[in-house]
Amino acid sequence: MKMIQTDAGQKPPSGKSRRVRRLKKLIIFVPFFMILILAGVCIFLTVRLYTVKGELRDALTRLETISVMKQTDTGSELGADAEELYTVSGVDESGRRATDYDVMPVQEAEDAVHKVYLTFDDGPSSNTNRILDILSDYDVKATFFVVGKEEEEYQALYKRIVEEGHTLAMHSYSHKYNEIYQSVESYSADLKKLQEFLYDITGVWCRYCRFPGGSSNTVSRVDMHELIGYLDEQDISYFDWNVSSGDASSAYISPESIIRNCTAKLQEYDESIILMHDAYEKSTTVEALPALIETIQAMEGTKIVPISDDTEAIHHISND
Repeated sequence: MKMIQTDAGQKPPSGKSRRVRRLKKLIIFVPFFMILILAGVCIFLTVRLYTVKGELRDALTRLETISVMKQTDTGSELGADAEELYTVSGVDESGRRATDYDVMPVQEAEDAVHKVYLTFDDGPSSNTNRILDILSDYDVKATFFVVGKEEEEYQALYKRIVEEGHTLAMHSYSHKYNEIYQSVESYSADLKKLQEFLYDITGVWCRYCRFPGGSSNTVSRVDMHELIGYLDEQDISYFDWNVSSGDASSAYISPESIIRNCTAKLQEYDESIILMHDAYEKSTTVEALPALIETIQAMEGTKIVPISDDTEAIHHISND
């Protein structure tokens, strides 16, 4: 019988040893390949997630546009007589506490009228016609701090705001914080674009505005006092708020919570400027509006009015 020779006189590996070695290799390489496969799946799912998010945003935009077009077609008929246009002369939640606001104490005079201003940021949207219908039902005027939207269906909404006697005011054209708050020049360019845009559509030269995020926002790269100084030079008044509806949050907020937020401390002020939003996803704001108006109108000595030259401005940050 021939003997198998091995180096250094070692015996050849047994079958069991070879199986152990193969098992060790499997133990090492199988997890490695599993990690590679899982990494590939994660990368694929991440890319797919961003793609789906983009498709969802596009779908929501198309849905809002279709909704606005339908509501505009069935909404109130707009007049075309430019001479009858109402003019303002004849705007992310702020992080500051309400106690920091520059507000006036409640007057002690029994006959003092408590003025309440309903203000809507970020419109027009697919909800604007509904908001305007409700305001019309209750014979109430409000203030709309709008952004720039060039589609024809939105132009009809700017006109309806004006023609129904509400105050048309400026928020920003783009509402892109990272652009408008780069410098005084970038902010002024954005605001001028909106001012001229609204004038071309409605014939109103707006002189009221609200900073995106309020004057106390924490994202501006330029000192807000510089922007306030610019507005003073342009004879533009800015308005913050001293009552918040809470609808700025991306989370769901019920109509009942909105009403409670708007009315709980309403009578602490002589004049109350309520912050709300006119955006397609703010359906509960619209749902809350009738009951909110009724609650305010039921308060003795209280009146809902639009912002005008007689309005005492609420400033989170002053230029003093």
